[in-house]
Amino acid sequence: MAVEISQKYDINLFPIETILSWITSNEIGIPEIQRPFVWEPNQVKGLIDSLYNGYPIGYIVTWKDPAVTLKDGEKSEGKKIIIDGQQRVKALMTSILGETLIDADYKKIRIQIAFNPVEQEFAVINPAIEKNSAWIPEISPIVNGELAEIRKITDKYIKNNPNADEEHVLSAIDKVREISKKQLGVIELHSGLDIETITEIFVRVNQEGVKLNKADFVMAKIASFGEKNEGSDLRKCIDLFCHLAVVPDHYETIKNDVEFSKTNYFKKISWLKDEKDDFYDPDLTDVLRVAFATEFERGKLGDLLSLLAGRNFETKEFEDRIKKESFKKLIEGVLKTVSESNFKRFLMIINSAGFIDKKFYQSVTAVNIAYVLYLKLKEENVNSSKIEKLVKKWFVMSTLTGRYSVAIESRIDGDVKYFKPDKIEKFLDNIEKTELSDAFWNIELVNGLSQSNVGSSYLGVFRAARIKNNEKGFLSKDLTVRELVMHRGDDHHIFPRDYLKINGKSRRDYNQLANFVYTQQEINIQIGSKPPKEYMAEVESKCNNGDIKCSISTGIDNMKSLKENLKENCIPESIFEGTVDNFESFLKQRRKLMAEKIKEYYYNL
Repeated sequence: MAVEISQKYDINLFPIETILSWITSNEIGIPEIQRPFVWEPNQVKGLIDSLYNGYPIGYIVTWKDPAVTLKDGEKSEGKKIIIDGQQRVKALMTSILGETLIDADYKKIRIQIAFNPVEQEFAVINPAIEKNSAWIPEISPIVNGELAEIRKITDKYIKNNPNADEEHVLSAIDKVREISKKQLGVIELHSGLDIETITEIFVRVNQEGVKLNKADFVMAKIASFGEKNEGSDLRKCIDLFCHLAVVPDHYETIKNDVEFSKTNYFKKISWLKDEKDDFYDPDLTDVLRVAFATEFERGKLGDLLSLLAGRNFETKEFEDRIKKESFKKLIEGVLKTVSESNFKRFLMIINSAGFIDKKFYQSVTAVNIAYVLYLKLKEENVNSSKIEKLVKKWFVMSTLTGRYSVAIESRIDGDVKYFKPDKIEKFLDNIEKTELSDAFWNIELVNGLSQSNVGSSYLGVFRAARIKNNEKGFLSKDLTVRELVMHRGDDHHIFPRDYLKINGKSRRDYNQLANFVYTQQEINIQIGSKPPKEYMAEVESKCNNGDIKCSISTGIDNMKSLKENLKENCIPESIFEGTVDNFESFLKQRRKLMAEKIKEYYYNL
């Protein structure tokens, strides 16, 4: 009898054979949220041993799709989806049903559990055990077989082990047969629950303390869709795209999944095997967010869950038509997202704006939504140069303003509705008037550059601006900021850290954004802990007098070039008098210069 807990979920006990029958009859979906089977064989053996001895093996948690209305008006019961306990269920599938699984290397495996009736022990089959008559090589025929078949197994064992106590053997084998009758707890989450409640329940009942996010639930819903691996293949496409984006070398391993490697999905993501750029490596949430926003013009992943369940937002009913249409649209969105030409063209646009390092941005959502804008405008056949300009400006605007730092889904939901050729320019213009006003450029941005977080988007945009302008590093004659970033040039303190520490300044002081510049490592080392007044005097002397005693190898040998370099780096000329006494006033001047460069950069995109 079900125990109802505040109308949110039911708890039932079912025989293991019933749960396995749900799987074989496709009543329950294995979404593989946790990806391939990752248990070690001995863990499978331990699970069987626990069942044999009557020890608890925990609960599984399922989430039931709501019933949907079919074309003829009849109701179709929703499928159960396992969202916790998948590894245990898969262990039962391979050891009891004899099914093959996909392991962490995407190879097919079958874990066969042997049984010794005399010692009442279980073991993972190996050649030695297979040859040893004291062991029955597989429990599956005992748990699943008819009585006649079990009798044959028993008679054969007693014949091969004449010294064994027959009654003891019969009792032990009968106990193995009863494993399928053992009860397993099932916590079934109600279909009407919202995603936040489902997540909270999951956290509370999950013994591992693992917290799934909305993307995990969407992936579960996707994997359980349709017949003939429809949903499973789409889930793998998304999952493996994210995996290969980070570890392209894993391509050869993934090919071990023979069935999936024959699909069109696999062909669509195979280009990643040669991709080494790590500027944008989307995870599950990112791919789903881009695909969903592009195809459905919505931003809330909870809505995607509802649509995949067939929800009609107008009638509040669930319809099979909507379920199928939503799945088809999601496929289209995913294929656009993982497309090599789309992905690379989009990144080329972002890179051309000077963003060549993922450290330059804090919010991957800003990248996601800029990608959505690109896909939407491309779909509408907007002129490529216009797409490039709008995408760059949208990305930089949203990065500068922290547009997607709070209320992310609501913000996306509102934005994507304007990602149309006849709306986007006016929409962006309105945002610029309100959020990029004079107050932003002259006050908010200037003050923001006093932060001490080197991961700040303000500093990232400033550096992107310098790369876009093809400017040189601090005191560098030839090396550009682009080259310094690509070759890991030094992040140098204009007023050296050790110098400021000796003079009583704190970490918050010397790590202000306006105190950082990119420069060559050797220049950084040669400056050491000298105050700007001292090391700039050497550089100035070299420029004016050709002073060969200058210990700083800048390559700059005249004042015109030096001043041009300082201007490019937004360094006020007060640096020539730079000591701890004018440190704050120097930074104040530089913050204004940096803000001016960022503003000019934005409006010239």
